[in-house]
Amino acid sequence: MEKFSEIKKNFGFGVMRLPLSEDKKINLEEFKKMVDYFIDSGFNYFDTAHGYLSEQSELALKECLTKRYKRSDYVLTNKLSPNYFSKEEDILPLFEKQLECCGVEYFDFYLMHAQQKNNYDQYNKCHAYEIAKRLKEEGKIHHIGISFHDTAEFLEKILIEHTEIEVVQLQFNYLDYEDENVQSRKCYEVAKKYNKPVIVMEPVKGGKLVNLPKKADEILKNLNNGSNASYAIRFAASFENVFMTLSGMSDMKQLQDNVSFMKDFKSLNEKEMEALKEVVKIFNELPTIPCTNCKYCVDGCPKQILIPDLFNAFNQKVMFKDGESNWRYKRSIENHGKPTDCIKCGKCEKICPQHLPIRDLLIKVNESFK
Repeated sequence: MEKFSEIKKNFGFGVMRLPLSEDKKINLEEFKKMVDYFIDSGFNYFDTAHGYLSEQSELALKECLTKRYKRSDYVLTNKLSPNYFSKEEDILPLFEKQLECCGVEYFDFYLMHAQQKNNYDQYNKCHAYEIAKRLKEEGKIHHIGISFHDTAEFLEKILIEHTEIEVVQLQFNYLDYEDENVQSRKCYEVAKKYNKPVIVMEPVKGGKLVNLPKKADEILKNLNNGSNASYAIRFAASFENVFMTLSGMSDMKQLQDNVSFMKDFKSLNEKEMEALKEVVKIFNELPTIPCTNCKYCVDGCPKQILIPDLFNAFNQKVMFKDGESNWRYKRSIENHGKPTDCIKCGKCEKICPQHLPIRDLLIKVNESFK
C-alpha cells in the first residue's frame, strides 16, 4: 500500500521457522543464502520476535541480514511479547535489547504481540502503547501495530481504545476463514472497517495446508497450476486490505517455491477458490488438532513435552493413516516428556494463540498412541 512505500512487495519472510541443525541451532550459512535469494528476488520485509526459535531469531537476523545489508535495503518488524515483561520498567530495557540483538537503530514496525483477552490488561497496566508512541516520536519505531489472536468483537474494542494502531497482524488462511474459533474473516472485516491494513500470519497454518489429506491433495493437483503452498499464500494475498503476507520458510526449496508465485503475484481465480472450498470441506470432516506449530507452549513446559510435535504426529495419523505417525510420535518423546508426564499446570494453554485445550488434547494423543 502507498502508506508503506518502503515495502517493495506484498510478501514477507517470517523468521520463525528456519533451517536448524541437529542440536536445534540455526544454520546461519543456509539462512544467509536464503536472505540473499529473498532480497535478490525483489523482496525486503522480515518479521521476528524476541522469543522466536528460543531467542535465536533476532541474533540470526543480525548475522545474516543487518550486518550484511544497508538499513535502507530491508524492512524489519519486531514485537513486544507478553512473557518478557511484567511491569512498565521492563519494557524499555527489553526494547533496547531487541535493537541490539537485531543490530539496528530502529524498527520499521513494532507490534504489541499476541493481543487477546488474557493479556490485554497487562499491556494497558504497563502503559505499553504509550511507551510505543514515545519510541515512535524518538524515531526508534516507524509504525505501531498489533498481532492478534481473539474474537472480532475484542479486536474492535482494541482498535477503538488505541487509535495509534496503524496495522493489524492476523492469522488468516482459507481453512480458518469461516472458523468460528479463529474468526479470520470477521477479524479482517473489523480491521478493514477501521482502515487498518492487514499483515497475514499463518497463511499455510504451520504447514497444515501444505501436507494435505490425499483427497484434498488430489483436488489441488488437478488444477495443474502450482504447489499446495501457492494456493494458500495467494488466497491470503488476494484480499484488498492485505498489504503483507508472511511465510515462515525453513529451507531454500520452500523459499524458491514461494518466491516463484509471489514475484509476479496473481490473485486466485474463481476455479481455484472453488477448489479451496472443497479442501475445507474435507478438512472439516477430520478430527485433527488445529495446532500451527508456533512452539510458544514448549519453552515454558516444566516437563519438556514437545506438544506441537505430538499434535503433528496425531494429525498425521488422522489424515494419512500411515506408519510414519508412529515414528513421529516416538521421536517426539525421545529425551522429552510424554503426554502422561503432563502435570496440568496450564502454562501452555495460557500462551497458546489458538486457545487449544492442550491438557485434554494430550490425553487424546496418549489414547491414540498407547
